[in-house]
Amino acid sequence: MLKRVFVAPDPGRARLRFASRAVLGVGFAVALCGVAGHSLVAAITGGLAALLALFTVTDATVRGQAVTTALLPVVGFPVLALAAGLHDVPVARDVAFLAVMGAGVYARRWGPRGHSLGVFAFMMFFATQFLHTRPAQLPELFAAVLLSLCASSAVRFGVWCYERRQPPAAVPAPPGGKGLARTTTRQAVQATLGGAFALGLGQVLSDQRWYWAVGATWWVFVNTASSGETLVRSFRRVLGTVIGIGVGFVLAVPLHGAPVPSAVIVAVSVFGIFYTAAVSYTWMMLAVTVMAGVLYGLLGVLNPGLLALRVAETGVGALGAVIAVLLVLPVTTHATTNAWIQRALRCVHACTAEAAARLAGSESADPAPRVAELEQLLGKVRFSLAPLVHPLSPLRARKERARQVLALLDDCAREVRGLASIAADPEASHDARLAAACWRVEAAVEALTAPERMLGGHAAHPVAVPQGAAAEPVLAHLHGLEKALAELSGPLHSPTRTPLSAPLVGG
Repeated sequence: MLKRVFVAPDPGRARLRFASRAVLGVGFAVALCGVAGHSLVAAITGGLAALLALFTVTDATVRGQAVTTALLPVVGFPVLALAAGLHDVPVARDVAFLAVMGAGVYARRWGPRGHSLGVFAFMMFFATQFLHTRPAQLPELFAAVLLSLCASSAVRFGVWCYERRQPPAAVPAPPGGKGLARTTTRQAVQATLGGAFALGLGQVLSDQRWYWAVGATWWVFVNTASSGETLVRSFRRVLGTVIGIGVGFVLAVPLHGAPVPSAVIVAVSVFGIFYTAAVSYTWMMLAVTVMAGVLYGLLGVLNPGLLALRVAETGVGALGAVIAVLLVLPVTTHATTNAWIQRALRCVHACTAEAAARLAGSESADPAPRVAELEQLLGKVRFSLAPLVHPLSPLRARKERARQVLALLDDCAREVRGLASIAADPEASHDARLAAACWRVEAAVEALTAPERMLGGHAAHPVAVPQGAAAEPVLAHLHGLEKALAELSGPLHSPTRTPLSAPLVGG
């Protein structure tokens, strides 16, 4: 697991830059709050706002990111005020919390912006429970959030706006539909009912820290699109929390809230959250848990019993999510897995076409953004297939086929990255054989993504890979890509076996 985090592909060192910029942006925001004389509670709220702005705002353009960031207070401030005002009215507070939770999941239907605003709204309500916010504190919290968003925006859009040089890939949206056929609608219902279960049982465990259970249910649903994905994410959340609690005993408890070492550990945790998010949810949750423990230390309430309670509340939240996805409008993995694999394959072709155009002399062609998009799509494929490749999965045949698909898609990504790196070389020249090779890649992708042939239909004819691949690096990458696409036909097209992405849950 540790090896996977540190050896995972990082094209253009995107994850490293993402994490480094987050530390700078959040650190700058918290520092400004301190200079402005804000209280510790306000500084934590401001730091959380900066972290969420840097982490969840993923619009495809810099302009879109700026607009979404500007809208965060529009959504967050009313929720902060509502939560603070209902602090002493438990029943109304609980109903409002669940309503915000359901609306936050439903908002994903509007793409990256809806997702960002939904997460921000939920976390503002969560923060008021975490910090026991009262109405009298709201003016200071509003000021701290605005200051922090301005600080993080100055870093993101001014000091370190690497997206201007390389437009970021759009975050893939979950499959659509209408009414209860829409994934976001079904998941909004699931999250609300799962959150209600977690809230009730969480309050039985603790009338002070019950919100941890609700938060666990919420974060299990974020960025998932099927029951299988949610089940795996629940397991990983609990595992990451348990490991994080162990690390917290070693690091956070002995500090006794000492400010300087606590600040260092928080900075390292922020880096860990951003650096590991794309490759390991378990490690991301470890970093989140350590950071939360240190913050409780700064607030003067950290003790071993509190850390143990966090594990129990996280387990309750994960259980609420599992029960909801199994029993309430279950979303199967079949459609989502097909969709992600098809989009990944088409992105492979788009990357190849952009690289070929660049090598042919087109200055406007740039495969780099497509490569970044491919990495995101492969992450979605891995996550969608995670239930099948999990060590506890009893479906051995489908597990092996899923592993083959993932391995061959990784081969495709490796060849595409190599092709893009050569295309970026201004000295690279066009070869007439590239057109034929690119045409064969396009034909292979079309054969694999034809709707009537995808996953369980009639097998596509393998692509004929020329013998003795050319020594030239570009052609070598293209021939390697052809080979991987040809081999994908086997695990993707199997008329005699259950489809690879057959429903794990709910038929």
